[in-house]
Amino acid sequence: MNKKPLIIGGKKLASRFFLGTGRYPNPFIQNEAIRVSEAEVLTFAIRRVNLEAPTEDSILQHLDGRELQYLPNTSGATNAEEAIRIARLARAAGLSNWIKIEISASEKTLLPDPIETLKATEALTKEGFVVLPYTSDDPILCKRLEEAGAAAVMPGAAPIGTGLGILNPYNLGLIVEEANVPIIVDAGLGAASDVALAMELGVDGILMNTPVAKAKDPVKMAEAMKLAIEAGRMSYEAGRISKKRFATASSQYESLVSPLQKE
Repeated sequence: MNKKPLIIGGKKLASRFFLGTGRYPNPFIQNEAIRVSEAEVLTFAIRRVNLEAPTEDSILQHLDGRELQYLPNTSGATNAEEAIRIARLARAAGLSNWIKIEISASEKTLLPDPIETLKATEALTKEGFVVLPYTSDDPILCKRLEEAGAAAVMPGAAPIGTGLGILNPYNLGLIVEEANVPIIVDAGLGAASDVALAMELGVDGILMNTPVAKAKDPVKMAEAMKLAIEAGRMSYEAGRISKKRFATASSQYESLVSPLQKE
């Protein structure tokens, strides 16, 4: 079966799995998880990279000759000004013109600051960045980010790193329904079942780090998440049956009744 590619910023992606590079037990497990995930987009905090020699950083080494799309993020920024400065530094260092806007005003919840995120998105799109803002699951805000020029919008399913799963599937469904850009669920997922549900709601992809990196077996979990994305997407495209209040027999009982019994 031919799989429809995901297109972001003019780039075609065969994989709908975006993978983070932090918190793995060691570099070997990290690279194995990346390999089995078949992810084409890797995200990492710019503050973890030596911008004076980014190509020498182990995080940024290509895997088995595969060409990867880097998605630096502005984790640690507390306002739009900081995020914009971090993005400019990353591009100047030759990392990428893709940027994940991540602005948190609270160290406790790490929830994205909606106002500052919108400001940074508006500014950076005008500077030619491919902007993917991480935001809350507010349908109105997601639409505003799209209108501001975001190449894709990345609502969280739950607070980052919690593994709580999708707290508001209704909102995610609304976001997908109204969107004209790809919707990537970022943050809060914990299991393959969460991922499959998100994909069945119609989102275009999944970004995760902690659920894979902190699993007992990160490599096996990376493969499980990849398969869940594929299964969920296929289920969405196939079209599920409608929900009903009462049972409907799958067999036609009338065909099992003899003419004499009918009389």
